[in-house]
Amino acid sequence: MSATATVGRRPVITAWSAVSPFGVGRAAFTEGIRERRDTTAPLGPSYDKTPEPTACLVPGFDIRTALGRKGTRSMDRVTGLTVTAVGALLGESERNQRVGTGEGAAFALGTTTGSAQSMMDFTRDSLTGEQPFFVDPAQFPNTVMNCASGQSAIWYQLKGPNTTIAGGRAAGLHALNYARRLLASGHAESVLCGTAEEFSPARAWLEHHTASADSSASPDSAGSTPLGEGSSMLLIEPAGPGDQPVLAEILAVELGVTLGEDVRAALSSCLRRALAQASMDPGQIMAIARSSSTGRARAEELLAIADVLGETGAVDLAPHELIGDTGAAAAGFQTASLLAYAETHPSEEQHRSEATGRIGLITSVDRTGSVGCALLRLR
Repeated sequence: MSATATVGRRPVITAWSAVSPFGVGRAAFTEGIRERRDTTAPLGPSYDKTPEPTACLVPGFDIRTALGRKGTRSMDRVTGLTVTAVGALLGESERNQRVGTGEGAAFALGTTTGSAQSMMDFTRDSLTGEQPFFVDPAQFPNTVMNCASGQSAIWYQLKGPNTTIAGGRAAGLHALNYARRLLASGHAESVLCGTAEEFSPARAWLEHHTASADSSASPDSAGSTPLGEGSSMLLIEPAGPGDQPVLAEILAVELGVTLGEDVRAALSSCLRRALAQASMDPGQIMAIARSSSTGRARAEELLAIADVLGETGAVDLAPHELIGDTGAAAAGFQTASLLAYAETHPSEEQHRSEATGRIGLITSVDRTGSVGCALLRLR
């Protein structure tokens, strides 16, 4: 098992936004979490060749409608979702625009492959064309996983470090930890930290065959969570005086790798390290946002939480039950769900607020063996 951690002044989250199956923007996501609205819907005719009939899609999302015609002709869906999420965050206030762009503004994006659909389409064209090199060169940038982060930097003048981190469902935690390191080392003055995942026939079939293989090897590993999509974005800064609208303090991020199938032990270790790093008691946790893991991994995630936290009375948000399995965007949406919950519950009874300390917990388990957790002090 391995983990990474940083020391020094704890960073804070000062703004966030999301493009999700609830809609575009922070307000839409917050409303959806508050209402506990299920976004599962039948797929339209354009997705008639996917293995499942339902999914959780960003409603009515069209790249050219969202971003205009200029510069979007060859833009794929995951890039469009990401660029839209960055724009929604930066456009929310003048301060976000000032702090989140320029020479000192870094960008860290969590993903798995970028766009599986773009990769497969480009490869198919090279195999079925009259010559292998008779492909559309404008489509090639979409085949690399850092296309979305690169386009975001071009669109919004993000001139600091630009990094894409692959990590499956835990990608958002890897990006969050990387953002902490950038700030602690002085390589950035602020970080736009996000996650992104698209729904496409290619991803649907990859997930379908992976689930089939997993269920064949282990009958209790099958799951029925529909696929979701979207992009979430956080603005992270060093804690400081002035006009900072602090929404949460990042207390701890711990990551690990399972050896074999012992998810329970690996995640339990992460949880204990995070609590120790933050000097927190399990009873102070107000809300938990679990990952969208299924089958045995889901059961072991729940057992690890129970082993370490016991009976805390914390609210279990489980955002995947509302917006589906959002893959590499999952941990980002888990963070957003905690922030949305804190925003809609600002006046908890005083005795409960004191008992819990308004601490939020994110846990993540990915089938590749990556596990992790994060603790946030919610404001």
